[in-house]
Amino acid sequence: MEIQELYLQWMEHATEDADLIPELQAIANDQDGIFDRFYRELEFGTAGLRGVLGAGTNRMNIYTVRKATQGLADYIKEVGGKSAAIAYDSRIKSDLFAREAARVLAANGIKVYLYSELMPTPMLSYAVRQLACTAGIVVTASHNPAKYNGYKAYGADGCQLSVENSAKVLEYVDKVAMFGGAKLTDFDTALADGSIEYISEELIDRYLDDVASCAIEPVTSDLKVIYTPLNGTGNKPVRRILEKIGIKNVTVVPEQEYPDGNFPTAPYPNPEIRQAFECGLALARKQPADLLLATDPDADRVGIAVKDGDDYTLMSGNEVGALLLNYILSRRAANGTLPNNPVAVKTIVSTQLAAKIAEKYGCQMIDVLTGFKYIGEQVGLLEEKGEDDRFVFGFEESYGYNASRFVRDKDAVIASMLICEMAAYYKGEGKSLLEVLADLYKEHGIFCCSQNSFTFEGAAGMEKMAGIMTALRNEPPKTINGDAVTAVLDFGTSVETDTATGKQTPITLPKSNVLYYRMGNAGDNVIVRPSGTEPKIKIYITAIADTEEKAKAKSDGWLKAMSSQF
Repeated sequence: MEIQELYLQWMEHATEDADLIPELQAIANDQDGIFDRFYRELEFGTAGLRGVLGAGTNRMNIYTVRKATQGLADYIKEVGGKSAAIAYDSRIKSDLFAREAARVLAANGIKVYLYSELMPTPMLSYAVRQLACTAGIVVTASHNPAKYNGYKAYGADGCQLSVENSAKVLEYVDKVAMFGGAKLTDFDTALADGSIEYISEELIDRYLDDVASCAIEPVTSDLKVIYTPLNGTGNKPVRRILEKIGIKNVTVVPEQEYPDGNFPTAPYPNPEIRQAFECGLALARKQPADLLLATDPDADRVGIAVKDGDDYTLMSGNEVGALLLNYILSRRAANGTLPNNPVAVKTIVSTQLAAKIAEKYGCQMIDVLTGFKYIGEQVGLLEEKGEDDRFVFGFEESYGYNASRFVRDKDAVIASMLICEMAAYYKGEGKSLLEVLADLYKEHGIFCCSQNSFTFEGAAGMEKMAGIMTALRNEPPKTINGDAVTAVLDFGTSVETDTATGKQTPITLPKSNVLYYRMGNAGDNVIVRPSGTEPKIKIYITAIADTEEKAKAKSDGWLKAMSSQF
């Protein structure tokens, strides 16, 4: 169907959501506006759906949600499933989209377990496994700006859908007509007859008990914490778990305490960036704390800032990941709870310092592709062998961590608990987390990890991103800022090429649109990949040296050289 025909079809049929009607009317003579909304459909990929809220096939709205959910329902029925769980965050229309998804599933004869209020993403993963569901849905756009919403789909293992299963769902989604193609039932009727059931408080309490069981050391020091849920889902569960393990001195940032999908004080509610901490930092100047803690809107990521003299230093996901791994391995080894042949998992773009720490404690380190589902998948493989107790920790540099077997996604609730426990333990030892990190660098070398992102909005942006990746793939650099590239790993073709000899070696990880350049020294690398959830290309740098100055100089040079191509 031509774009103009699609627009007219929506003008006629998109009448159930009153917010969409004036938007469609306003673009009647705006061809660019029409094109951007209708030039494609939001694709159901490995991260589900994610897009700007609004009218059109390229927007998040009740019609695109229904269409995706009907496809998911058809997939569930194909595999013989009978139930699914749904959670949602604080974003605009998240609760509405969750109800619409529940209506579609129930109309297809699939029992729906729905949280009665907003809940973190990890609690959806937990519910899927505890309730023996075939699938799960979280309505969230994670840390994106307020104009976005999204829809993550999960399998029976509690992981986000695999590449293969996402492709199967997409086949079904493509067969569903936008208007009238999804089956629907009345929400209240389905609630009354049990087709839709609210998840019990007992399951929520059980989750928090399971999280608390992952604590390693009793809290003995009086750690002072300032916490912000960034107007999202972390407020209740994070505060409850900190109270449960004995972290009593917690102050919540008042402007960011309650759910608000407009995120008025943090337009980009991402704990990876300083802006998300500004309100917390302002509070800390009046009421000093040892630690600032920030969870993103769906509480699967957490970031921290640590008191550093009279100021606070934000720590990266790589730094916190390395600290947590070291804390877990060292304390569990000391108290006799470390399993035989422990296993940790990280993504290929995350710090190689973790591998050094793991080696020290005889811990197997497994590298996987970017995406926490690959970390969860490794826990599942251990579980199939009856060895899931060997799993001790998994993390990715983008502030995602997990140390449990019962959740198969990143979990800011358990991560917040362990970060605070770790900070309290080292405070009792007279050390800050910054001092502990400095000790790790003294022992293993300086690992300077940096990242840069380039945004490409709209249809033209998508085309440009594809062109950049194609150009880099066809003509890989031989040097970066004058330093030799020793090997090129193309995960799209599953081939590693030695640049000196031309020898090619197969890559055993799944195919992915990732280009990985090994640099001169072991462990040094430059990685380029498009984001799976945002219109961005990301560059990741790891530079290792014996001093901070040398490592940073290498990192800055490589980042500048690669960035110039974008």
